[in-house]
Amino acid sequence: MAIVYLSLGSNLGDRVGYLQQAASLIGGLEDTNIVMTSSFYETEPWQMSTENWFVNAIIQISTLLDPEKLFHECLRIESQLGRVRNVNKSYKDRTIDIDILFYNNEVITTENLIIPHRFFHRRACMLVPMLEIAQDFVHPLYKKTIAELYEELEDPEQVYLYGTRNGADI
Repeated sequence: MAIVYLSLGSNLGDRVGYLQQAASLIGGLEDTNIVMTSSFYETEPWQMSTENWFVNAIIQISTLLDPEKLFHECLRIESQLGRVRNVNKSYKDRTIDIDILFYNNEVITTENLIIPHRFFHRRACMLVPMLEIAQDFVHPLYKKTIAELYEELEDPEQVYLYGTRNGADI
């Protein structure tokens, strides 16, 4: 079984609901189990022109699906949950975004996939929830732990435990 880390994000509609539905659908994939889920975090949009903040989480799964099959299942789930892809590949608001961050310790580059995720080390919205569930995981390219990568983050976007951004309790 492969150990895989997936990033879930939503900034449209019932953001938490979309993350919960996506996690449920991922957990229901053949030969796939959810091992661990981070808390939900509300995060400032990264390199996007939008007022809509994201809710993000990281899930760790174990799966027998190969990376390409998992990628296509993630795209299917995104579509099922109303994600409309932008043809020019620029960032835009979305009901759900599912990214494969890590697949075991493999480095994979295909026409469809770049694993590890190419911006992971630059995005607090991925690093913070990953810190919660796998701070000692070593990035296969940078040979640094998640905690070390977080310490080196140059310009982190704002990240709040969901429900605390405006001073409210969860």
